[in-house]
Amino acid sequence: MDIMNETVGNRIKVFRKSKHMTLQALADAIHKSRATMCKYENGEIVIDVNTLYDISCALKVPIREFINVPLPKKVRDPEDIVPGHMDESPFFKTKRLYFYFYDGRYDNLKDGIIDIGERDQKTGDYDCTLSICIISPNGRSSEIFYTGKVVYSDMLIRFSFINSCNTLEEALLYIFNPLELRDETMGLLCSISTADLVPCSFKCLLTLTPKEPTKEFREKLLFTDKELKRMKKLNRLLVTNI
Repeated sequence: MDIMNETVGNRIKVFRKSKHMTLQALADAIHKSRATMCKYENGEIVIDVNTLYDISCALKVPIREFINVPLPKKVRDPEDIVPGHMDESPFFKTKRLYFYFYDGRYDNLKDGIIDIGERDQKTGDYDCTLSICIISPNGRSSEIFYTGKVVYSDMLIRFSFINSCNTLEEALLYIFNPLELRDETMGLLCSISTADLVPCSFKCLLTLTPKEPTKEFREKLLFTDKELKRMKKLNRLLVTNI
């Protein structure tokens, strides 16, 4: 199966589900059969530009969101590497990060995946995407899809995301770029609560490999008594990478 067809098809499926649209409804909107639409989403057949535009209009999603696919991995040019420890950090080298935070509203752990593309030669930034799996109180699952940029430095890595379905929501994620080799790092996500549209922040954990949602792992995502005491004293929300 062609990787491009598979990626575009998966993006269509993600956006369709986020809009709570059935496969048949999307097929009817672009005047295709359900079987053909199913093959598009599974990457079994190539989607021509006109059809992709029709899908874009039906889902009300910019067409670029379907074709923003990272370039194949290549040997990094010397000028792409910033002097210092950053080029040795596994969090700089990786093209995929696993994202976790705890949502106290529903008493559950939420996870997502950050995919990082190639460096923009003009700006020096990297394109990235974030998908988060959301389970509502009634047990219905959906996926929220964000696109954005990532900027690296020796101490911190900054991600800025825009919700593809609600451009009002912009999420800013800062994570530590560890000085030592490790599989995980802490971060702080600042955004708005989709339930009541108020500003909010989450303590989160980024890892290089998928993690099991154990009790011990969940504890890492909760604010400690020390952090809450410091927040009260300084009147600011801080996280550390200890």
